[in-house]
Amino acid sequence: MLDETLLDAPDDLALADRRGLLLGAAEAGARVRTAARHAAEAGIAELRPEGRPRTVLVAGPGTSAAAVADLIGALAGASAPVVRLQPTGVAPAAGALRWALPGWAGSVDLLLLPTTDGSEPGLALLAEQAYRRGISVVAVAPKASPLAEAVSGSRGLFVPMAMAPNETPDEYAENIAASPGTLWALFTPLLVLLDRVGLLEAPPEALEKVADRLDRTAERCGPAIATYSNPAKTLAAELADSLPLIWTEGAAAGPAGRRFAAVLAELAGLPALAAELPEALPAHGVLLAGDYAAGADPDDFFRDRVDEPQALRARVVLMRDRPSDGLSAAHAARELALGHETAISELEPEEGGDLETLAELLAVTDFAAVYLSLATPGRTAAL
Repeated sequence: MLDETLLDAPDDLALADRRGLLLGAAEAGARVRTAARHAAEAGIAELRPEGRPRTVLVAGPGTSAAAVADLIGALAGASAPVVRLQPTGVAPAAGALRWALPGWAGSVDLLLLPTTDGSEPGLALLAEQAYRRGISVVAVAPKASPLAEAVSGSRGLFVPMAMAPNETPDEYAENIAASPGTLWALFTPLLVLLDRVGLLEAPPEALEKVADRLDRTAERCGPAIATYSNPAKTLAAELADSLPLIWTEGAAAGPAGRRFAAVLAELAGLPALAAELPEALPAHGVLLAGDYAAGADPDDFFRDRVDEPQALRARVVLMRDRPSDGLSAAHAARELALGHETAISELEPEEGGDLETLAELLAVTDFAAVYLSLATPGRTAAL
């Protein structure tokens, strides 16, 4: 059960936030600016690409690396296919993970290595393998990590990951995996790179607008803002004890919704399902009519429920990256949900460029996942 009183107690939220998740969410805009500066200092602006890569390969561990690959794929569109190399191994530990290049990968492809750790031997071996095949390699990882040396030795390009001034590498390794600021620390230098090679548009002025949008969203979603006027706290309260069905519409909303489902599970321990409209309607329609429906109730109505956990009920989260036009499935989505007496939460960013609207969706949902994590008894202690 969510402790809604904690949502409007900023001092208590700060005490519960042992991993600095709220600070990470609030600093996302600063991470974009720092990461863009690191990319410039690494020499990305001076690159003279001979053409677009045939395929972009992405390898890295964890939720953030998966989100980076998904976001790049959405933004690149038809410019080039983006393939995430899935890790294998006996445990989710840096020393146990391994990656392999596909047999067709060669000198016309690009390998990106975003990681918050940098000590993975598997990534170093992958960089060496790519070098032998003539594949260009770009890594974003903590400064002075083993991967930095491996990539530089393989004639690749290394960009130090943006970190807050008060963070040490050891502390960062413990807390960074699920921190909302992580995504932008890894994603921003790669946006600069892919703009340079012509796969997408992310000029400096666009990244500055992204940072500004993240700052404004942090002001609206911060712990000092009351729930009734705070979109992230409101969303967290609405999703408590529910099964979120995240329905997205728009190229940018798709990866944002999948990222939201991932961080809800990782931070708040809340299962969620994400799908894009209109296919979300047949994919999740049975859930709205079955045991997860708002009106569903076990047959034995009169049994004692005092000691039983509250059953999860579906709640639709409708995410769009821009106002719907005449060719929108949003109306059908609302009709389906309300027809099954299922509540709906809606997220739609302010107008702006693709990167700006994407940034706002990511920021609001990251804040919401953090609030759910901090205000759910037992979650903070378990972490």
